[in-house]
Amino acid sequence: MVFKHQHFHEELPEIETEFPPQATLEGAVSDALASAGGVDASDVTVTVKGSEVTLAGMVQVPEEIGRAEEVARGVPGVMDVRNLIRPTSPSFFNNEPRPL
Repeated sequence: MVFKHQHFHEELPEIETEFPPQATLEGAVSDALASAGGVDASDVTVTVKGSEVTLAGMVQVPEEIGRAEEVARGVPGVMDVRNLIRPTSPSFFNNEPRPL
């Protein structure tokens, strides 16, 4: 059997990493939201661009919006959080009191 050296036409091969840094940070923030108390993040998506985390989706009560941002800011590597989370309760938008 003859082995030949690999040729890349004078260019180095591109090596893709299996888990780029953004995916690792997205996973860390998602894990933190899933295990944090005071927020149901089952309908929240996490995306990362650089060191900025974007939270989007829906939560049940408005108080969870701030809690989700607080949890995301506590993850190492997060420099900024863009919070696009909205509550599902329509009374929040109408400034009407919620029924007990």
